[in-house]
Amino acid sequence: MEREKMGIYASWVTIFLNTALCLFKIIAGIVGQSGAMIADGVHTLSDIVATLVVILGFKISSKQEDEEHPYGHEKFEAVFTKVISIILIITGFVIGYEGVEKLISKEFVTPGRIALLAAIISILVKEAMYWYTIIVAKKIKSLSMEADAWHHRSDAFSSIGTFLGIFAARLGYKFFDPLAALIVSILIIKVGVEFYIKATKELVDESADKETCTKIKELALGVEGVEGIKSLKTRTFGHRIYVDIEILVDENLTVKEGHQIAEDVHDVLENKMDNIKHCMVHVEPKYSCFYQHNLEC
Repeated sequence: MEREKMGIYASWVTIFLNTALCLFKIIAGIVGQSGAMIADGVHTLSDIVATLVVILGFKISSKQEDEEHPYGHEKFEAVFTKVISIILIITGFVIGYEGVEKLISKEFVTPGRIALLAAIISILVKEAMYWYTIIVAKKIKSLSMEADAWHHRSDAFSSIGTFLGIFAARLGYKFFDPLAALIVSILIIKVGVEFYIKATKELVDESADKETCTKIKELALGVEGVEGIKSLKTRTFGHRIYVDIEILVDENLTVKEGHQIAEDVHDVLENKMDNIKHCMVHVEPKYSCFYQHNLEC
């Protein structure tokens, strides 16, 4: 619940800031006659929608196991990350289309100073929002929130491109305004595709990273009575992982003694590693494995 509260609070903070920034940028774009700034404002509007999706994701993924979802709801966060990435990709294509359309039609105008000011303010605010969101995302290990943080940073990149485009257009190179919008759209699409791929990997039960696997092995081998590891398999489940481990023990132990060692391994792993959702430990007598350790992960 603490994870959910932290994520939702941070999300509402960014929604409030984005709403104010979105209105300011769109008004500045209209008044300053800057297509790049209007596109930048629309990008910020997509940030608001994306963050609302993140909040919905937190609400659902934080639910406890039920009859229909006996393994929990954590994977829903990856599903909502996909939604955010699709919003990013669509936003990028819309901005890019408008930029190309203006370049082809050559309907160029000189943006006003207010558009330039709005770009500077947007760069500063969006970069601050990125750092605030990414710190919280790393702390609570939220992929959807991390994607949302990069949505903020993509908006900061967007505003940098907008600033350069508006600045060049005011110097007389009017085509730079729609050109900036086109370049920004490519950056936005790139980030969207990257997070779509990342979310897909979580949904297809990809194994945990090598560092996590190494730590699991070290903790298991540190339990008294464990003489080796036959195999180790992990799979991601939202922001957490499932662990299936086969340990080797002395073949002369009783069933009760072997079971106790397995329980000790289970408890050590789940207590020492917060990101483990469930750990399944299987006991193998050492002689049946011919002393070979197949450390699969």
